[in-house]
Amino acid sequence: MSVKRNKIGIKSGKKEHFFQHGIRQKVITKKKKKIPQRSKLERKKRKKKQMAGGSFGPTGVAKERADQYKGKVTGYVIIACLVAAIGGSVFGYDIGISGGVTSMDEFLEEFFHTVYEKKKHAHESNYCKYDNQGLAAFTSSLYLAGLVSTLVASPITRNYGRRASIVCGGISFSIGAALNAGAVNLAMLLAGRILLGFGIGFGNQAVPLYLSEVAPTHLRGGLNMMFQLATTIGIFTANMVNYGTQKLKPWGWRLSLGLAAFPALLMTLGGFLLPETPNSLVERGLTERGRRVLEKLRGTEDVDAELQDMVDASELANSIKHPFRNILQRRHRPQLVMAIFMPTFQILTGINSILFYAPVLFQTMGFGGNASLYSSALTGAVLVLSTLVSIALVDRLGRRALLISGGLQMIICQVIVAVILGLKFGDKQELSKGYSIVVVIFICLFVVAFGWSWGPLGWTIPSEIFPLETRSAGQSITVAVNLLFTFIIAQAFLSLLCAFKFGIFLFFAGWVSVMTIFVYFLLPETKGVPIEEMTLLWTKHWFWKKVLPAPNHHLDLDAESNNETNH
Repeated sequence: MSVKRNKIGIKSGKKEHFFQHGIRQKVITKKKKKIPQRSKLERKKRKKKQMAGGSFGPTGVAKERADQYKGKVTGYVIIACLVAAIGGSVFGYDIGISGGVTSMDEFLEEFFHTVYEKKKHAHESNYCKYDNQGLAAFTSSLYLAGLVSTLVASPITRNYGRRASIVCGGISFSIGAALNAGAVNLAMLLAGRILLGFGIGFGNQAVPLYLSEVAPTHLRGGLNMMFQLATTIGIFTANMVNYGTQKLKPWGWRLSLGLAAFPALLMTLGGFLLPETPNSLVERGLTERGRRVLEKLRGTEDVDAELQDMVDASELANSIKHPFRNILQRRHRPQLVMAIFMPTFQILTGINSILFYAPVLFQTMGFGGNASLYSSALTGAVLVLSTLVSIALVDRLGRRALLISGGLQMIICQVIVAVILGLKFGDKQELSKGYSIVVVIFICLFVVAFGWSWGPLGWTIPSEIFPLETRSAGQSITVAVNLLFTFIIAQAFLSLLCAFKFGIFLFFAGWVSVMTIFVYFLLPETKGVPIEEMTLLWTKHWFWKKVLPAPNHHLDLDAESNNETNH
């Protein structure tokens, strides 16, 4: 029987039946505006399967429909991803701006006078001149606030949508930027930093999720990396702003901090104008709207297979009342491990130490007063360009190839830099111009490797591997772990640099070795796997299939039966 479908794939007026993916479904009339429901037989069958052990097996959709997904890359998708990625520029701008501001004499004199005096009069080791816990607390307080706020953001993201968290993040960041720009005492300055942290917590929780859910499967990696690209552009922009404002004495630092409100306002506006993700709409019972958005995003009305995956995933998601408790269960063990270790390893690459130490190295080459500009411009530009390389290659070469090759390159670069600094640079030594050029080249090669591997993929992989019922909780854990380790490194780095000296590069090289081995053995390739079918991937991995509980025997038989019918 041929049926004329409306926007949700049903005929208006009388009740009709139709077949979709081999399942006979009953559809309620348009007048009542109910979503397609499973037949009684199918619901009873599904319930019996769950009672037979389905609740103990890996969760997610039970069938692979990736080959049935239709659609193309539309301008609607590109615009949505570009606007959403502005959230990354907010994060990047703050990372870049705080480093420059804390080196401005006027800022130090007003808020950290002891550091100002120490910098002005003391002649200490190159490795120890900025070792001050108060100054470190100014930088790290933001990340601690972000850690707390991302846990608050999870239920908002789940219950009210991804856009709601993006808007909350933008508003909080705007207020924080205004407080910092007008700060007249340390309390006001720290209050602003905490609000910035809340903004970052919300933004980093929602934006990668948004990008993963809006992007088509075959381009999800590249579009998701828009977040990291925007972060690197934010860092680069902040460095350029700092170079300009340091000449505006004595209020240049206020302008640097205040300009953070500009990307924050864009993020807030984007949150209001963006469409909600179809996954979030379906999860909240708005399937008709979800279908309309999905049709716009894919440029076709033939979205039945992808929508069905979302409906299947949302049924399970809505049965989970405590996602944080649920995520600790054995069936989610692989995703939980990745949510913890991917952001941890991203910070332990040592990228912070490289970016911090670059100005000192450039000064030894004789750039003098312009050292900050040259180092910031070079490392920032290299980071942006290498992220573009990653966007172009991630959906062709895959995630594993980029992570492993990037890890090997980072290890080699850090060891070479450590050896040169250990032999040729110390408290009473300066690098010759030749060695300085070699060190700068290897620092840039390190940044390139980070930019195409752990920089963007540290965010991309955790945002795409979770089933819908634990996705917002999983992303919260990812962001919280990232901000926790960023806080630890920000608070301890200056002391570590003073204690380890050139050995800090070997310290981080050791961690990069561990993480490269981790990826080689434990991370399956996620390239081209639909986000709603990602759970099936772990059941095929040589290690994780031993960790996961036994799969549901009934579901296996059903899948085999379905395949035989199709053939």
